[in-house]
Amino acid sequence: MSVMKERETTCGPPPEPGIPPIECRNLWKIYGARDQEALAAMKKENLNKEQVLERFGCGVGVVDASFSVNQGEIFCIMGLSGSGKSTLVRHVNRLIDPTAGSVLIEGQDINQMSFEQLRQVRSQKIGMVFQNMALLPHKNVRQNVAFSLELRHISREERNRVAQKALETVHLAEWGESYPDELSGGMQQRVGLARALAADPGILLMDEPFSALDPLIRRQLQDQFLELSEKMNKTTLFITHDLDEAIRIGNRIAIMKDGVLVQIGTPEEIVTHPADAYVADFVAGISRLHLVYAQTVMKGPEYFEKNHPGVSLENCPESTPDADLDTLIDIMVGTDKKYISIMDCGQCVGVVTRGALLRGIQGKETSIEGV
Repeated sequence: MSVMKERETTCGPPPEPGIPPIECRNLWKIYGARDQEALAAMKKENLNKEQVLERFGCGVGVVDASFSVNQGEIFCIMGLSGSGKSTLVRHVNRLIDPTAGSVLIEGQDINQMSFEQLRQVRSQKIGMVFQNMALLPHKNVRQNVAFSLELRHISREERNRVAQKALETVHLAEWGESYPDELSGGMQQRVGLARALAADPGILLMDEPFSALDPLIRRQLQDQFLELSEKMNKTTLFITHDLDEAIRIGNRIAIMKDGVLVQIGTPEEIVTHPADAYVADFVAGISRLHLVYAQTVMKGPEYFEKNHPGVSLENCPESTPDADLDTLIDIMVGTDKKYISIMDCGQCVGVVTRGALLRGIQGKETSIEGV
């Protein structure tokens, strides 16, 4: 029996279309004997983290968090140490029980599951990759990758086949007989990823998996993870304290502070429209060249005609709404024209001027909205 077939028969069918693989609804986590008192007071009086600690002796981990992760999406949760991001991710496979709220996996409330149901979800639907891989030192690399399959009583021949395929996926095919202490830190991280992939989970939970690595190795693993994600269509909840990493990897980003999800959005939305001063400080040093697009800095054709009477766009260079600032700069540098026509389906939907392009680089772009 293949691992994929075994997963289907024990876990049931995939979620119905429209049901997100991961959904958190009004999730709270407060640590301490008086957690329910603290919860009630926070809801009624809007207390902050410090006030809860002083009045109730309780620590606040997560505050009323709600979000969903779409099929195949990489959803990054980022924040500084103590922001609650790791606490939040540990609710998704119920390593932690919430004080209030619910976590749904493929539409099922994980906190209402029996121990047997929870065991199946953890072993077959959710894979975890941590900063510390905790590889078993007495087992070789292939045995480490196959360990979860061994616990599921998959035959030796089958689990070795699946483990070898997973090692090939992370470019470690020739290292199966080696032991963890013979591998570099980056290679051990790849073994951990292969171990998660071997069980063929639909969901990956990754808690700062690359943070302890050297910058060059870290970037290489980010590239490899993005390549794997595109090929395998896994739904990923990725935890990081590094905004550059979150922007590079995430389809959407959630920024946490003191247990609160301050803002959720695409990398472009986070950079161009920070929700508050805290987020603005985070993104202040981020390069916008590959994050801001023509559709954000362009003006509509009617607006352009009104403010530039008599100016013709004939023979102007063209681009598309999803061209980033870096691409637009290359186009503008290569022409003596002052404007770029933004085309979609053969029609002009906007115009990028030199001034708008410079403002976009500065972080003062304007939008087509309101034209």
